[in-house]
Amino acid sequence: MLNVSIIIPTWNEQDRITDCLDNALRQTVMPHEVIVVDNRSTDNTVAIVQQYMQEHPEAPIRLLHQDEEQGLIPTRNYGLNHATGDVLGRVDADCMLKPDWVEVVAGIFTEDPEAMGATGPVTYYDMPARRMALRGDDSVRRHTYRADGGEVLLFGSNMALRASAWKLIANEVCLDKEDVMHEDIDVSLHLLGRGLKTVYSERMICGISARRMDTSFKSFRNYMKRFKNTFEAHPQHWRSHKSERTLYLMYPWLHALFPVYQQYLKAKDINPAVRMWFREQVNLARREGDNLEDLPGIEEFINEVPTDIDGISEVNEDIPTDETDEDATKVANAEGTAAKGGAR
Repeated sequence: MLNVSIIIPTWNEQDRITDCLDNALRQTVMPHEVIVVDNRSTDNTVAIVQQYMQEHPEAPIRLLHQDEEQGLIPTRNYGLNHATGDVLGRVDADCMLKPDWVEVVAGIFTEDPEAMGATGPVTYYDMPARRMALRGDDSVRRHTYRADGGEVLLFGSNMALRASAWKLIANEVCLDKEDVMHEDIDVSLHLLGRGLKTVYSERMICGISARRMDTSFKSFRNYMKRFKNTFEAHPQHWRSHKSERTLYLMYPWLHALFPVYQQYLKAKDINPAVRMWFREQVNLARREGDNLEDLPGIEEFINEVPTDIDGISEVNEDIPTDETDEDATKVANAEGTAAKGGAR
């Protein structure tokens, strides 16, 4: 089976990088390497990663520094260019990978030699109704997040490239000095422009933060304009559906609920990034022979269901604490209902 590198571009991510690394390393198949590429962070991001490496000397972590230029794209490119795996996973520093993410990604590219890029659905770990959000996101990406009559577009928070494919387009991808494009869609269109295959898997699941929705509408609108700007930079490519329309519909609900839910998490002293896949990780540890006796109260933690937040019952009367493998296999069967629920 092919091995997988994970590349994490970072800039001032001291609050999330430890959780991100924990999830990247608590995998059913260990990644070939986890590369953290720091881009002139002014907080404690670098020190935290260095300490993590000292405390986990067996972990395949590499800390790189991209100091020549400020920006996501040069930092991303630096990480991808220095990775040594067969497959290059690219996620954000606030992403929480599902415990079987590496195994799923390795399987996608091993089983399909023509696959050059892959992506999957995401859900918000710091919002309620995560199962509904996962189903809604799956429906959007399955049906509308496409180009050129149905070709899959990759999502930067949850994507992977075959190393050989990246080498083909590494010197072609747009540098976007004005910072007005979606860099992940740009990568997708460069792959498609070379006739390379991109694929979608509902099993390639990642948790992301909803913090983008906690910005002003003006900022959110400018972010949505990046879709149009990216396709205008690639006039040979086209799309039938505008995914940003669904995001516009979701914005008012998520923007209003996000700060309320953060207050709840703070009051309950809950780290949502830790809780995201914790039940699955606990079960995995137990299967490997660790009974976790040194973690008192773990049963209450992994089973806690938030029920006392104003407005939650209007979103979903049965809010789960995580998504199981069985839920993931049911995603396709719930697409119609999910699209309506996710767009509230």
